[in-house]
Amino acid sequence: MSGPGRFPVAVRHIDARDESRARTFPCEIWTPEGAPGALPLAVYSHHSFGSRMAATFLCTHLASHGYAVAALDHSETIVPELERKPGESAAKSEARMQALVAARVPDLQFLLDTVLAMPGVAIDSTRIAAVGHSFGGWTVLAAPEVDPRIRAVVAMAPAGSANPRPGIIRAPLTFDWRRDVPTLFVAAENDVSIPLEHIRELYDRAPAPKRLVVLPRADHMHFLDNVEEQHEAVRAMTFPPQLAWMQAEMRPIAQLISGEEAHTLLRDVILAHLNGAGLQGES
Repeated sequence: MSGPGRFPVAVRHIDARDESRARTFPCEIWTPEGAPGALPLAVYSHHSFGSRMAATFLCTHLASHGYAVAALDHSETIVPELERKPGESAAKSEARMQALVAARVPDLQFLLDTVLAMPGVAIDSTRIAAVGHSFGGWTVLAAPEVDPRIRAVVAMAPAGSANPRPGIIRAPLTFDWRRDVPTLFVAAENDVSIPLEHIRELYDRAPAPKRLVVLPRADHMHFLDNVEEQHEAVRAMTFPPQLAWMQAEMRPIAQLISGEEAHTLLRDVILAHLNGAGLQGES
């Protein structure tokens, strides 16, 4: 079991301007203080309409073991045109969702470009991983098709199945990577939003080398900070009709594993995967 690494973690905030799309992205970068040489890099992609700070439990842990870690707020959180609109027509909603999907991988590539160009942070460009949750999981599975810099992937409860549940973003994956990208899929046993069978479908289609780990007695929020609070907040939300099934099917958090149990397992398996893929943070 991997506890915190030996490096203190420094956290830096920047606002990075993408002039080509006229967008300014809030970014967070975690770095291991005193780690020698050029650092391996893990970029984190959050769930739809989430936050770059969604999984600080993981970003901080990887940094303490010698990784630079970077995350941004994706386009749908900063571009007014991509926000949900009350009363919008089905056609406008579909067009907005297509634009949201189209922005995701370019967002991640922009984050990579930004961190690699940052002064004062030495990154080994041959040791880059992409880690994502939910729609962020889809993002990191789509990115290797167009960005050869990504050498390893961790997809936590990723979207992208052929037949998503009602109201869940539909975004197919082709896995046309044309090179070996060691990939870790992590599913939650009791995930209502993206069920285990949907993760198995993606896993079966993904190229080797690959591995699937299942969090026992866990749901979709177990991959985030403040699991108990987040899970019960979702259960208390008022959903549109197409998502009403989610609230009805989610178990109370008391029937699931604790956030700390889930986080311990995630820290261990993700760090082991990245190290085993040759990124090797802390020696």
